[in-house]
Amino acid sequence: MSELTLAQSLNGALATALESDERVVLLGEDIGRTGGVFRITDGLRDKYGEDRVFDTPVAESGIVGAAFGMAIAGMHPVAELQFLGFSYPAYDQIINHVARIRNRSNHRFTAPLVIRVPFGGGIGAAEHHSESTEAIYAHIPGLKVVVPSTPSDARGLLLAAIEDPDPVLFLEPIRLYRAVKEEVPDSYYTTEIGPLRVEREGEDITVVSWGAMMKEARAAAARLEESGVSVEVLDLRTLSPIDADGIVRSATKTGRVVVVHEAPRTAGMGAEVAAIVQERALYSLTAPVRRVTGWDTVFPLKRSEGHYLPTVDRIVQVAQETLEA
Repeated sequence: MSELTLAQSLNGALATALESDERVVLLGEDIGRTGGVFRITDGLRDKYGEDRVFDTPVAESGIVGAAFGMAIAGMHPVAELQFLGFSYPAYDQIINHVARIRNRSNHRFTAPLVIRVPFGGGIGAAEHHSESTEAIYAHIPGLKVVVPSTPSDARGLLLAAIEDPDPVLFLEPIRLYRAVKEEVPDSYYTTEIGPLRVEREGEDITVVSWGAMMKEARAAAARLEESGVSVEVLDLRTLSPIDADGIVRSATKTGRVVVVHEAPRTAGMGAEVAAIVQERALYSLTAPVRRVTGWDTVFPLKRSEGHYLPTVDRIVQVAQETLEA
């Protein structure tokens, strides 16, 4: 066991995958010589060689297209796109080719491809660097969407994604890269893609979140519990396939649900969670499902981030209103 940040855990998982399977290759902008914009691949090119960890041109469509070709040829590529806001030039490749190949080929081909993408705000970055548009990709059949929020899940989920015979969009919350540390096993292990994680057991209200917003969700739960409220906190971990059974189980137990995400409110994943709860657990609810989200605007620049991102105060206020409804 080693105490690692999320960034270190991802680096270790990639090293383990390269060591364990010669079919694994890493490709992306600046991932080789400089170790990536967030240094997640730092040192891997020196250890495993430039034929397995290599830089690409600044062309997201080309990165994903090349990785797709490698995947259907039998390799297990891990492609990195520097920011989620940079992924849109590759959208055509992702939705028309990567996600459809199993269906299109009548299961003759699959694409064991992982697309790693840092995402989310709170780092004072420039335009297109802080977007949280995960719902766009969770909407696409044939594509799994995974979002770890802890170092141990980061390792287990990434290794599971690399093993998966189908494509996985692996979203990495930038704000958490070096914000949290925990003990992470050094062994090769996987965390199943799909099931959510119950971060905290509770009886009075359920708070659902994922990615970087788990930090605020935990803090809000702790504050609410100081006033005697028993809060259950769920970390979805996987947005597609979403763990509907796990969400419904918790909603049925507590009768109140608040969903937290930093993406814009309209058609965000919070709406999907709310629909699942109200379709399958309506008669268990004692209050409507509430959402605490970003706003329906372009993500702002540094000085306005604090007004855009959900805060602990906002989560607590909405939770209290839900408890009093």
